[in-house]
Parts: sequence; structure tokens; C-alpha cells
Amino acid sequence: MEHQHSYIANRTKDDYLKRLRRIEGQARGLQRMVEEEQYCIDILTQVSAMTKALQSVALGLLDEHMAHCVVGAVREGGEEAELKLKEASDAIARLVRS
Repeated sequence: MEHQHSYIANRTKDDYLKRLRRIEGQARGLQRMVEEEQYCIDILTQVSAMTKALQSVALGLLDEHMAHCVVGAVREGGEEAELKLKEASDAIARLVRS
């Protein structure tokens, strides 16, 4: 049986797509704010909101990955389990640094 990504297995793909489209709209709004030479603090406030929205998507994907992909690999054991744990650890490290 072929592996199914957690966001598909959990039926959250559409939710992620909606959230990413909203973030895309925020990015266009930021571009417009800069083009219109709006107040720096207002732009920074919107950057902060967009960053928080992206972090929320990332944490949701990570949580689903851990609960579905990593748990499944650990149950089966072997090299795949080690690989999935390493991938998750690396992803967490990247999120912490960002």
C-alpha cells in the first residue's frame, strides 16, 4: 500500500489550502502597503500577523506528520523509523531557528 500524507489521511488538505491562500493575500497586502508607503509600524504589524499564520500552518503540519507518518514508521521499526525521526527532528530544529 502506498503511503498517504497525513494532511490527506486526516482530510485537512482543504483547510491548509484555505489558510495558505489567506496568507498569500496577506503577502499581497504587504506589498501594497509598501507601494503606498504606509507607516512602518503598520507594515511590521502585518508582517507579524503573517509570520504567526505561517507558523500555525507549520506546527499543524508537523503535528500531523508526527502523529501519522512518524508513529506509523516507528510501529514498523527499522531504518524507516530512524529516517522519519531524524526528519522530524530536523524540521523541529528549522522551525525553532526561524
